Amino acid sequence: MGVTKAGPALLCSFTVLPLVSAIAHANESGELMVAELDPIVVTATLGPRTVGESLSSVTVVSEEELAQRSPTEFSEVLRGQPGINVISNGSFGKNTSVYTRGTGSESTLFMIDGVRLRSATSGSAPWQFLPVDLVERVEIVRGPKSSLYGADAVGGVVQAFTVEPTRGNRGWVELGGGSFDTGKGLAGVSFGDGSTRASLSGLHQESDGTAIVEEGEDRGYRNSAGVARVVHDLDNGGQASAVVMQSEGNTEFEGGNTDFMIRTLGLRLETPISDQWRSSVLFSEARDEQETFNDSYDDSVFDTRTLTGRWENTFTMDVHELVVGTELVHDEVSGTTDFDETSRFNTALFSQLRLNFGPTDLQFSLRADDNEAYGKRETGGVALGHAVDRAHRLRLSYGTAFRAPTFNELYYPLEVYNWGGSYSGNPDLAPEESDTVELGFSGRYQHWFWDIALYQLDVENLIALDTDATGRMAPANVDNARIRGLELASGFERDGWNGQASVAFSDPRDRQTDNRLRRRSAQTFRLALDKQIQAWSLGGTFIAEGYRYDDAANDNRLPGYGTLDLRAGWQFAPGWSSRLTVANVFDKEYATAERSDGSRYVAAGRTAMLSVRYDFQ
Repeated sequence: MGVTKAGPALLCSFTVLPLVSAIAHANESGELMVAELDPIVVTATLGPRTVGESLSSVTVVSEEELAQRSPTEFSEVLRGQPGINVISNGSFGKNTSVYTRGTGSESTLFMIDGVRLRSATSGSAPWQFLPVDLVERVEIVRGPKSSLYGADAVGGVVQAFTVEPTRGNRGWVELGGGSFDTGKGLAGVSFGDGSTRASLSGLHQESDGTAIVEEGEDRGYRNSAGVARVVHDLDNGGQASAVVMQSEGNTEFEGGNTDFMIRTLGLRLETPISDQWRSSVLFSEARDEQETFNDSYDDSVFDTRTLTGRWENTFTMDVHELVVGTELVHDEVSGTTDFDETSRFNTALFSQLRLNFGPTDLQFSLRADDNEAYGKRETGGVALGHAVDRAHRLRLSYGTAFRAPTFNELYYPLEVYNWGGSYSGNPDLAPEESDTVELGFSGRYQHWFWDIALYQLDVENLIALDTDATGRMAPANVDNARIRGLELASGFERDGWNGQASVAFSDPRDRQTDNRLRRRSAQTFRLALDKQIQAWSLGGTFIAEGYRYDDAANDNRLPGYGTLDLRAGWQFAPGWSSRLTVANVFDKEYATAERSDGSRYVAAGRTAMLSVRYDFQ
């Protein structure tokens, strides 16, 4: 679906109307209502804050929304969200990239239960291998967060939270199946009273898949995954916890298949030292292991292991707060590729100061990283928030960030191709560096919310392939980019209705050529509407994205598209429920990426899934 010149104006008008209605409703009532649509988030700052208090652009996908919408892949949770472009090489576990606010796939930091997960060789997170059925909440934070989390949080941060154990005993079993011979089985238990609680959940899913290229054969996917968590409340008011998530299986692609395993392990201890001092220690391990069997090339193995130790100390002074901490990270890679270096060590010191002066909040953050591969980097951020009244808040922020070069970019050994060219890493690469300015305004009421954000992001030392006269290719810091954007979001909850609408416009440009950055769409729109009618729930989601280019020269244009998903749920007996989802109802054929031979990766057509679930206590 191409986007006409009138399209952005219509989309903007459609989204702004409920925003204006919300403002008018609050002002005409003569009494501003208490905010109910302002959830607590933990990713935007070092510590729990409401969305408004975080002074960031944040989207929260709650447990209720995930259950209601029953996505089949984690990427469906992100697709169409403000500032997010999702690029996939087909459906059902195929390679997926997430671009946040026009930045590259390596510039969105991904965490699971506070543990960072990504491949140190490619730089991207394995979004396609995280089973969404084991996730109960997602936080999407847009804007630079390197001053809190270090490298790669340039465009933003996405954090998924797995099942949290609750007091009391409960369990669940779910079976489902649908199009393309897709089936899944899910089960879990949560138990514990008093000071100790635990949960255990597991999933197995398989699909014959669908063609991922035009006129291609079906490419399947198999995944077995589980999450285990234990939480113990200490007598002094602290808490000790352990959580492990593992997902493994196989995915087929055009010309081969990949065995994969991803795992995160986190051990956390949080304890009060005094009334004003609270300390938290996290030890974690993250693994991304992939073995690829290719019909045309030699088989390959790329394994990444990241060990992290993080210590945070929070000091409260009346309504003010100071956080200081240190972080040690060790990356190591192994496999069939003989990298010149196979490990690197990063040390960091970080701090965050939050000051409150009545209606005005100030936040300052500063971090210093020292990496043995690319040296020292300092990042910082400052944010100002002012409550105009009880419902309306203005925010202004500035932050710096950087994206670290990957092992592939730094240390990949020289490889000569049969056509005479060659490729090798560049150990002299510097990190990409960015500056972001953002202005936002929001309103939150008893049943409505709206949010508007304007931003400009400048990136220097963009890493891109550089080719010399001999045909030798190597990554180099050769480009600069400027990305400007506007994001609008609105939502409401009332009388069994739940609705959300968002629209985003961006202009991601290479400053040397003035071309749009590869694979970025300039317009996205998302509308979701659900209604609860006694034991039934009905809903749908419409997502539209404008065209994009698959190449830096802007010669290969991929058309925009729009898709409609419908869903229905029925609680037909105590503890029993069923859910039917139909994705891409009108069987729209669309592509978000091209292959090197010029053919296009295509998404699945109309897909129906039916599931039955039993919850017991």
